[in-house]
Amino acid sequence: MALPENRIYLASRSPRRRELLKQIGVNFEIVLMRETLPRPADVDETPGKGESPTDYVCRIARAKAEAGWMRLVQRGLPLKPLLVADTIVAFKGSIFGKPENPVQAEEMLATLSGQTHQVLTAVAVASQDKIQECLSTTKVRFRNISQNEINNYLNSSESYGKAGAYAIQGKAAVFIMEISGSYSSVLGLPLFETAELLEKFNIKIFS
Repeated sequence: MALPENRIYLASRSPRRRELLKQIGVNFEIVLMRETLPRPADVDETPGKGESPTDYVCRIARAKAEAGWMRLVQRGLPLKPLLVADTIVAFKGSIFGKPENPVQAEEMLATLSGQTHQVLTAVAVASQDKIQECLSTTKVRFRNISQNEINNYLNSSESYGKAGAYAIQGKAAVFIMEISGSYSSVLGLPLFETAELLEKFNIKIFS
């Protein structure tokens, strides 16, 4: 069955990205990609040696867009623009993705305590003849966080699946002193940049 006009695919498991697209009236259908075993992931997200956080997040977003488009073709689905996004935390040149375990999450939060870090979200849209991307950079300043606060936060399970081991829309909001940039980008999808990108593919906002 053909998709209605002015509709896209979203290749993301993130409920926050789905909510943000709905917020600006974008119609979408979910296309899931392989990210875990037993089958190989569609995109290897291992950072390259010496790769900067900016280069890394843009490369991963573009790779996910390419892989997602190939999946549409392989499944014989109607070909409409496909949107992907990737978010990381960057601090002093280091890339903080999603923590793999509580120990790693604790290390991330302790490192970010009392510091200013960057949240980088790259958005890429693939269509039949092109892939375009954009990057949003937001500065986030944490107050000093005590070890007891870190332990209590980890017990809330909010760190799971979150870049930098925290969710700005959750309990970690009390750690944040200042934000310079896009709040929606820290959530996982910069709405201003995303809307501009979709318009290049003739996708109307508030449809």
